[in-house]
Amino acid sequence: MINLSPDQQRALDKILLWFNKEKDQKQFITLGGYAGTGKTTLISILRENLDKIDPDLKVAFVSYTGKAARILKTKLRDQNVILPDDTVSTIHSLIYSPVVNEKEEIIGWQTKDEIECSLIIIDEASMVDETIWHHLLSYKKPIIVVGDHGQLPPIKGNFNLMQEPQLRLEEIHRQARENPIIGLSIQAREHGLVRPGKYSKKVRKFSPEDFDTQDEMGEMLSGFNTDTLILCGYNTTRRKLNNHIRNSLGFETPEPSSGDRVICLRNNHKEKIYNGMLGTIIRIKKKDPKWYEAEIAMDGEDQNYHGLISVEQFNSDTPMNFTEKRSQIMEGDLFDFGYALTVHKAQGSQAKRVILFEERFKQMTDDTWKRWLYTAVTRAEEELYIFGA
Repeated sequence: MINLSPDQQRALDKILLWFNKEKDQKQFITLGGYAGTGKTTLISILRENLDKIDPDLKVAFVSYTGKAARILKTKLRDQNVILPDDTVSTIHSLIYSPVVNEKEEIIGWQTKDEIECSLIIIDEASMVDETIWHHLLSYKKPIIVVGDHGQLPPIKGNFNLMQEPQLRLEEIHRQARENPIIGLSIQAREHGLVRPGKYSKKVRKFSPEDFDTQDEMGEMLSGFNTDTLILCGYNTTRRKLNNHIRNSLGFETPEPSSGDRVICLRNNHKEKIYNGMLGTIIRIKKKDPKWYEAEIAMDGEDQNYHGLISVEQFNSDTPMNFTEKRSQIMEGDLFDFGYALTVHKAQGSQAKRVILFEERFKQMTDDTWKRWLYTAVTRAEEELYIFGA
């Protein structure tokens, strides 16, 4: 039996009180928790308690990205708390359906008339933007919102669902506190600083003054594999890193090839691909100057993606604006090289090994910088290597 910490027990009691007596008046309740405070453990125990209250309850567990939904599903399965009528998916697949034209081409998305659940539990809620949040509320279902209130808010607008959570988990568990990555996440969150040093065999921050920094950096980049996330701030840095890694891996053309790592930059529910998903190209050929025909093995998915992907998007600094080129880019999907990602794009993802290049935008406030650094550090599961500016 799992023993809850005092703040976990308080949060559980308040959520159950809300569910039993308050949800008809207060549609949602928000729970923020830093890395290492046991959010997923609390969600698992909460689901067991809800089953005792209402055995017929259908829970829709959702996350913003496909990767985050898969991570959540794995954790909940490990705890054996997903009941037969429960679902685990992206928010998009829960509430949106495609709008198609007479050629059966997807030309947009609309909210579904109804959704089959009696409670929604959102994980990684710091990524949810204002539009999606209002769409979720429109179904009049009770919602439990769970996220990390130390992370970056959504890129679009000023909306931040996790800015002032009603309930908070801030006590780092002893076992988690002994993890050097969690230790660095606390430094980042509280001080906006990770000091150069070797924190364990697999956790280190390099200083530009270290004599071995450049050699170590080159060796790490050339040793890229699918268990690695390489993170940075600027899109220009991302492009340079992608090209450097491709060269070190032996790719001889600037065009995408079989074996290349790629990232999806726009949702396509019909093809079950979502913004931020990573994959590896199996086959690719030029259809015409604007489009490749591609087969891509998406990470963690049973079926490969088959479709048209934009030629112009590769090595571009920003995703193509489909309001300007709607007729062109609605024909297919948007991918780019996926060896290096910006920290914003990596939200919802984790990897065994993270290589981070600290880059602070001039316009960043101290608070935003702390969130950026904290979000980056907490993408790492086992290994973390930071290269300071």
